[in-house]
Amino acid sequence: MILSFFDQFMIPQTLGIPLILIAIAIPTLLILNSSNRLISNRMSTLQAWMFKTFTKQLMLPINLSGHKWASMLLALTLLLMSLNLLGLLPYTFTPTTQLSMNMALAVPMWLTTVMIGMRNQPTISLGHLLPEGTPTLLIPILIMIETISLFIRPLALGVRLTANLTAGHLLIQLISTAAFVLMSSMTLTASMAFLVLLLLTGLEVAVAMIQAYVF
Repeated sequence: MILSFFDQFMIPQTLGIPLILIAIAIPTLLILNSSNRLISNRMSTLQAWMFKTFTKQLMLPINLSGHKWASMLLALTLLLMSLNLLGLLPYTFTPTTQLSMNMALAVPMWLTTVMIGMRNQPTISLGHLLPEGTPTLLIPILIMIETISLFIRPLALGVRLTANLTAGHLLIQLISTAAFVLMSSMTLTASMAFLVLLLLTGLEVAVAMIQAYVF
């Protein structure tokens, strides 16, 4: 049976049960639990420092009242980052290459931000639909454009994450297949392809972390 390059993005099943739920649950098992000890080990100390640094950078442009969402945003970022990085391992499945899952995460977060903005600061939220100093003739057109851009924002988030990870996985599979096929006949070319594969893998690790942060 000839396998397609896109078969790696199919959700694996066992006895008709999709394994995507197990793939999503695995990253939560990798996060260390907090300890009641006064002096913790190096790993938990490093983990706490990373969480503190990341939360500080994430909440920097947000006012003090919005810091209550830090825990939820940090948990979502860690989940996406873990899923993206674990998907780079051989014989693994990346749930974030599925547009349906990314949209299921993007739409509730987008809807929450819009509803909270409309409730707490309705004037400022509606003011974003019309830039200051707009000519009178362009007001209806700009309102329509800004409204459309507001509603396609969750779609852009989901498609961006899906497209970046899918393209990276396809490039890795294409180059690794070329290196394997050319190993016996063109050793030098295969070695160069393997070197490019190593560089691309390092780039994909960075992309996996950056895309989680951007999302």
